[in-house]
Amino acid sequence: MSLNHRYDFVLLFDVKDGNPNGDPDAGNLPRLDAESGHGLVTDVSLKRKVRNYVGMVNGFKPPFDIYIKEKGVLERTHRAAYEAIGATDELSDEGKDAKKKAKRKGSEDSVRKARDWICHNFFDVRSFGAVMSTGVNCGQVRGPVQLTFARSIDPVVTSEHSITRMAVATEKEAESQDGDNRTMGRKHTVPYGLYRSHGFVSAFLAKQTGFGDADLDLFLKALEDMFEHDRSAARGEMATRGLIVFKHESELGNAHAHSLFDRVKIKRKEGVEVPRAFSDYELTIDEAGMPAGVKMIRRV
Repeated sequence: MSLNHRYDFVLLFDVKDGNPNGDPDAGNLPRLDAESGHGLVTDVSLKRKVRNYVGMVNGFKPPFDIYIKEKGVLERTHRAAYEAIGATDELSDEGKDAKKKAKRKGSEDSVRKARDWICHNFFDVRSFGAVMSTGVNCGQVRGPVQLTFARSIDPVVTSEHSITRMAVATEKEAESQDGDNRTMGRKHTVPYGLYRSHGFVSAFLAKQTGFGDADLDLFLKALEDMFEHDRSAARGEMATRGLIVFKHESELGNAHAHSLFDRVKIKRKEGVEVPRAFSDYELTIDEAGMPAGVKMIRRV
């Protein structure tokens, strides 16, 4: 069943002695706003964690399979969609001239059916949308769930640490070190950062992809627990610290999202100059005079 309500939400999470989202164009340093020094985590990084969680708890089986998998080949999924809808004749190029080969892009009816099949079987397409028009054409989907970049509440400092591995990878390296056999490396961390991201769920777009109430519950559960199953030495300690959801009575919405987000305030406690824990912050939510037709649900 598709959604009958609009939702907006605030996600708070923190990192301690870890790299929440390295930038490959900057030597994998934690992402920063160059002007303000605030830490950043991309929406793509957060969606990756949601995908991994949903796929893990459902065994990567339809209707909760994941389209954007690590090391995946998307055209294989496109071909599977055409096979499932009985349009395999549109996949073959044998004996066709150049003009007819263009049909490999799919007829309008086949593209629609393939797109609907993928939406039904893949949670992340149903949620976030996807561009599936390359190669075997399965169209495009605009997802009902959208996330912003996460930004740290305060500026963060990135630290660089030298680390040692008491082994080498090759015999050549061992010979060059006369048996010392050690490899030097570097690790980049943020001592502490509390991050805030905003999210939106459109009831109208949910109808187009089939995103329903069960999908929403699973998505919010993933936001709550995704860091619990994404541990690594590089990420340090990460945890969801707050998930405040605003449910609108109508599909169109009963208040502007920014006015609801403004009700969620977080600041450092008095006397704390260098925050190093979530307890160094004070979270307040203004529930007085909530707009008519809007209900606030604090999940974490």
